[in-house]
Amino acid sequence: MLYYIFRFLEQYDIPGAHIWSYISFRALLALILSLVISAWFGEYYIKWMKRRNISETARDPSIDPFGIEKKGVPTMGGIIIIVSILVPVLLLGRMRNIYLVLMIVTTVWLGFLGFMDDYIKIFRKNKEGLKGIYKIVGQVSIGFIVGLTLWLSPDAVVRENVTEFQQNQQIVVKHKPEMVKSLQTTIPFIKNHNLNYSDVMSFLGEYKVAGGWVLFVIMTIIVVTAVSNGANLNDGMDGMCAGNSAIIGVALLVFSYVSSHIVYAAYFDIMYIPGSQELVVFLSAFIGAMIGFLWYNAYPAQVFMGDTGSLTIGGIIGVCAVIIHKELMLPILCGIFFVESLSVIIQTQWFKIQKKKGKRVRVFRATPIHDTFRKLDSQLDATSSYILKGWPHRPFHESKITIRFWITTIILAALTIITLKVR
Repeated sequence: MLYYIFRFLEQYDIPGAHIWSYISFRALLALILSLVISAWFGEYYIKWMKRRNISETARDPSIDPFGIEKKGVPTMGGIIIIVSILVPVLLLGRMRNIYLVLMIVTTVWLGFLGFMDDYIKIFRKNKEGLKGIYKIVGQVSIGFIVGLTLWLSPDAVVRENVTEFQQNQQIVVKHKPEMVKSLQTTIPFIKNHNLNYSDVMSFLGEYKVAGGWVLFVIMTIIVVTAVSNGANLNDGMDGMCAGNSAIIGVALLVFSYVSSHIVYAAYFDIMYIPGSQELVVFLSAFIGAMIGFLWYNAYPAQVFMGDTGSLTIGGIIGVCAVIIHKELMLPILCGIFFVESLSVIIQTQWFKIQKKKGKRVRVFRATPIHDTFRKLDSQLDATSSYILKGWPHRPFHESKITIRFWITTIILAALTIITLKVR
């Protein structure tokens, strides 16, 4: 809104109006505004929720040793995050940008899905929340919409990067002059750096391009669903998911900015994606919202984000990575989310296999993996045996676990950026 107003005023030489054309100015303003909104709105939201006694029930002490302390803490704090993202984006973003529209739709879609889950848990007194099948359908649907839009929209185009060897054997990265619909995606540690989905489907012959787009849509669905669920599982300790997501958001902001700048894109040997600069504005608001939410969510938490926040956060990360053609780098960047999900899969599947044999064997002390680090020996199931019973050697307080997970994510984010040059 403000972007278009000031660009209009620029025609009349209004002093200062031209500054709105700078992405750095709008991005920093979005960051500040989202921080202010989350801090200001968060305070009123928490008070409003407490007055209506809309809060967390006491958690199972066998899972969370500190759960009794969290009784009465307001939940559904994801509403704070969503408002803190959308208001700056709507004010400062260029709304005709297809990528920005997709990010807004993803935020609203998954925010509503998470809200319904939290609503059922709190007001219907059903701790199971929204049925798992409905969650999956919601996540798959937004993944399908995003993938199909990027396939069919004439605005979702790139200039592909090519490597040339000059006579002096110097390597020069250039970008093709034409804008094209591209099925290429960046992969780490590989010399030529790109994977083309149509090459994967080359067995289809003349239909390999169509098959490549179908594969791309399927990959988008998988990425959005996986990262959304990974963020949801990571949301189990005060400040855990918000802190990790803010760090991941910084890395994605770097990728979005260099992808939108043809000089930097050539330096990093990645595709030039016109229009992706608007993702910088969105991600700045996203990072500001995460940091602002930590004002109230850091230990001891005054509010929990609930599924309203965690499902939305994961979806935002997944969709953004797909838009800038960096989805195959997410296993590194979102390594914490990946390990959280993997630990749950390993634990449940191994237990089912052993149960068929008449045994009760678990791999970890508890899952998701962050619960393993705070599980007390006295809380272990006496009827089960544990493959990794002695790890870790002692339980840790959740604030220490959270900070160490943050540090791990910082390392993974730095490694992800470094992979652009390590080939």
